[in-house]
Amino acid sequence: MTAASAKRRRWGLAALGGLVTLFFLAPYSVMLMSSLRTSGDVKTTPPTFLPREWQWDTYVTVLTDERFLAWLRTSLLVAVASTLIVIAVAIPAAYMTARYRFIGRTPFLLLVLVTQMFSPTALVVGLYRQFFEMNLVNTFAALIIANSAFNLAFAVWILHGFFSSIPTEVEEAAELDGSSRLQTLWRVMLPLTRPGLVTATIFTFIAAWNEYVVALTLMIDDAKKPLTVGMRAYITGYEQHWDQLFAASVIAVVPVVILFAMIEKHLVGGLTAGSVK
Repeated sequence: MTAASAKRRRWGLAALGGLVTLFFLAPYSVMLMSSLRTSGDVKTTPPTFLPREWQWDTYVTVLTDERFLAWLRTSLLVAVASTLIVIAVAIPAAYMTARYRFIGRTPFLLLVLVTQMFSPTALVVGLYRQFFEMNLVNTFAALIIANSAFNLAFAVWILHGFFSSIPTEVEEAAELDGSSRLQTLWRVMLPLTRPGLVTATIFTFIAAWNEYVVALTLMIDDAKKPLTVGMRAYITGYEQHWDQLFAASVIAVVPVVILFAMIEKHLVGGLTAGSVK
């Protein structure tokens, strides 16, 4: 391959990558532009990409809305608590299944895998009945437990792959230096599985942050609803604040984008390194 053809190939790949990027960014750009329109302009036909009339105070209105702040607090609480529970449970579960051969190990791993095949929508009626019997309907605990259960299997599987890929000689060397099993796990194994931990963390957080069906079913009080459900209040049969709905949607995307940008390097490594032993 000549230098000229290699250069053309690089430019072609760059152009293709740019087009793919624009394709995926298009919905977000429309959402951003719609948040800067008046509510009436959003419904005007034919639609235009740029607002006919710019409205710059929509974000101030949303960020000073007590309902929105309550929804934001709920989403943060549920996402953070669910992530912490999943990681705390997945680490010992993945470590034990990766390092010990015990009776029922394979059925346990298969059971964990099977739980990923069930859609939350298919289980929502049973979940509501269960939480109703436990008097947990309309509580934060119900959302935290449900999100933790739905995301635990993924975290266990990805961390199991990472623990399995680490040579046992590493643990043996730590034990010869006087480390206990718990110390070896904390000081040696977890630092080596950092990409896997980051991957499990970000996927669990995003899944809990974006969850809709279970929250819609379990949460009754408007102030206790997460962002995904609460934002529906901007569009009712009596009033339609499309500009505020789009502004709230843009704000809801920001925490995930920031978190993803901060750990993107570890995330890419976590998706690939743990798959090879």
